Amino acid sequence: MKDGIHPKYIECTIGCACGAEYHVMSTIAEGKVGICAKCHPFYTGKAKLVDTEGRVDRFRRRYNLS
Repeated sequence: MKDGIHPKYIECTIGCACGAEYHVMSTIAEGKVGICAKCHPFYTGKAKLVDTEGRVDRFRRRYNLS
């Protein structure tokens, strides 16, 4: 391998919009994300489930399909 062509692998601080910070290894010094595991609705239990079975039944009733 050639010397001096690879970027430096340093410790990086990733900040979320909710205020959470994560320390990871990366080629950049710091980064920002809009949503993380602490504020994402799926991980916090506030996710809404879509009733797909009801949609299929409504479609079949609308077009008289059995």
